[in-house]
Amino acid sequence: MPDKKKEIVKEYSNNEITVLWKPKTCIHAAECVKRLPNVYKPKEKPWITIENATTKELINQIDKCPSGALLYNLKNQKINYNMEKIKINAMENGPLLVEGTIEVTKPDGSIENKEKTTAFCRCGASANKPYCDGKHRNIEFKG
Repeated sequence: MPDKKKEIVKEYSNNEITVLWKPKTCIHAAECVKRLPNVYKPKEKPWITIENATTKELINQIDKCPSGALLYNLKNQKINYNMEKIKINAMENGPLLVEGTIEVTKPDGSIENKEKTTAFCRCGASANKPYCDGKHRNIEFKG
């Protein structure tokens, strides 16, 4: 009997690059469609037509995939997708603690680099979003 937990990976190739798509990992944020609408057409089969973009355009778009469902391999070059291990802990009735070196892009587009532990608000009451400022205690946040 086949392993039902094994993820399906779809591959789309040209002579320079192979685009890999992991459907179960995809969160359908549609960043791919927004960035390269001539390549990613969800209502068509196949839905990815990589020949409608350059290899550089594909790489730039895939690097921005928020879920990691899109990956790529370049011909004759192995890509290492292993990143530094990041640890995430949800504190009972408190913030989300992210341990490791991270880059945070805020809604206004500004970027902050954080090291060690960063506390992110889960309650929605922080005056310093996306970071926790301890307001979860004042509102008796449960979660």
